Amino acid sequence: MAKNIKKEIKKHKQISLVNKDFNSLRNELQRYARTHFSENIVDFSDASLGGLILDIGAYVGDVMTYYIDHQFNENSIENAIEISNIERLVREAGIKIPSASPAYAQVDISIVVPSQLVNGVYVPKTNALPIVKKNSIFSTSNNIEFVLLQDVDFRKQNSAGQLVATIRAGSISGGIPTNFILTLSSDVSSAKINTERFEIPDTRTSFRTITLAKDNVNEIISVYESCGDEYFEVDTLSQDTVFKVRENTRNDNEVANSRIEMLHAPKRFIATRSINTGKTTLRFGAGSEEEFDEDIIPDPSEHAIRLFGDRSSIPTVSIDPNSFLTTQTLGISPRNTTLTINYRSGGGLNHNVAAGAISSVKTLITEFATATTAIDESRVRASLTVINRKSAKGGEEEPTIEELRNIAIFNRSAQNRIVTREDLIARVYSLPSNFGRVFRVGVSDNPNNPRGALLYIISRDANRKLTISSDTLKQNLAKYLNQFRLVSDGIDILDAKIINIGLNYTVTVEKGYRQEIVLTNINERLKKYFQIEKMHINKPIIIGEIENIILNSPGVVSVLSLTPVNKRGNDTRTSNAYSSEDYNPLSYIDRGYLFPPEGGIFEVKFPQDDITGRVL
Repeated sequence: MAKNIKKEIKKHKQISLVNKDFNSLRNELQRYARTHFSENIVDFSDASLGGLILDIGAYVGDVMTYYIDHQFNENSIENAIEISNIERLVREAGIKIPSASPAYAQVDISIVVPSQLVNGVYVPKTNALPIVKKNSIFSTSNNIEFVLLQDVDFRKQNSAGQLVATIRAGSISGGIPTNFILTLSSDVSSAKINTERFEIPDTRTSFRTITLAKDNVNEIISVYESCGDEYFEVDTLSQDTVFKVRENTRNDNEVANSRIEMLHAPKRFIATRSINTGKTTLRFGAGSEEEFDEDIIPDPSEHAIRLFGDRSSIPTVSIDPNSFLTTQTLGISPRNTTLTINYRSGGGLNHNVAAGAISSVKTLITEFATATTAIDESRVRASLTVINRKSAKGGEEEPTIEELRNIAIFNRSAQNRIVTREDLIARVYSLPSNFGRVFRVGVSDNPNNPRGALLYIISRDANRKLTISSDTLKQNLAKYLNQFRLVSDGIDILDAKIINIGLNYTVTVEKGYRQEIVLTNINERLKKYFQIEKMHINKPIIIGEIENIILNSPGVVSVLSLTPVNKRGNDTRTSNAYSSEDYNPLSYIDRGYLFPPEGGIFEVKFPQDDITGRVL
């Protein structure tokens, strides 16, 4: 009878499953040992064998619970800390990891063309008019290159038969123009064009991958096989159609200069960029173009798992899912060929060059009529000049890990559509880097359209100062957002208002502290607070936080005054140039908050001059 009681006790030993740290695990192990093994081990001190056993058990349990918690956190985009896991979660949220974005600018291209007499009027010589081909390269004095994005045709005429280029007389001899200066405008990008070739062996490899050599790849221009077939970039390998932009050669080309065609894309790839390496990898499909699998009704026996041996009854046929990986459903894998890949790479804030900086011709690609003489061709090419009337914009550094994390959190539930404000913000920040980059974005309700939204955007220049986004960036953003918005929704893209402010303050200083050192320390702390990376559109400034920064500075006894001021126009004293926005801070202070106007963003543009303090 006693044996049965002991067995019953052993079956119901009490254990705790809530202990996770070393001390609680050791205490629980000690309680368990004293309860159930008191006759075997009595001494559980630190120097005893029993203490060693308890420490080893608690140590193992503590390590295991740590890694369990760590693995659990790494599956959450909010808590993950390992770069590889953050990268995986960002991709799962439907976000492409962008690179540094290039800058865009509009340049004026001018040529000098000899004159000819036509019907009693001197006009530019038609045979001497060239086409400046896209991919021509212009540069700045510090060797930042800009690539021409489209052909510039000086022979192009409007519907009235007149040249579309701006024409003005050049040299005049005896009242007769000997040549004319023609000017056309076009867009350029600071992304460099690179070409790589890859030899693909004659082995079948499903989902073959190729990694490009350059960092910061922001656009794959083309991928061609040695036989001339083209591979198209898609969002997913299950996408078998793509849109292709063609030049509109019809009579209505002044209204729409491009046409969209839908093409079947059996040869396709997806491009992914790594956060760790900065490299871009191309992944191709799994099928083979040597096998035909376009049957309307496929034969299931071709995909069944074959069973061998003597069977007295008919078995259940199982479908092998691996057999579908060899079909063309997910695209074709390249084999026994050479792939030529053209792509654009590069970008950054320093590419936002000032007006007039793009002034050199580095590589000029032209096309002349067959009747053009060698002398005319040489003179026209030598006369070509280029200049950007406005500063280049859109260049931005690649997003940080925290920025990617926030974009993924916003986009996680969007399901490839824009419904909420968070969806719209996430889509703006996920704009592919080859189209430019928005630094900050803000969304407000449209008072004139209950189904619309006002989208405010702002960019930065090469000096990390706020600047108005370029028209090219806005057009690219509008086209990009249009494919995600609901049919009934409207989005108006507006420039954010740059509110340049300064700060004047007065403090009293404790005895024994040098006033200059105290003021310098306060100014440095305020500079960090007003860093532009911490500013957002429509975000107010908390006056109490500024007062706390000053009061917590060593040597400060009290804050006597704190006055935000508006900086605008050109300051003749410091030669600083500010935005033209007129802003009265006193009208926008409410309950300790300093609010910007609708669609506004604060900027302390020159903190060394705009933050001033004095001691009483």
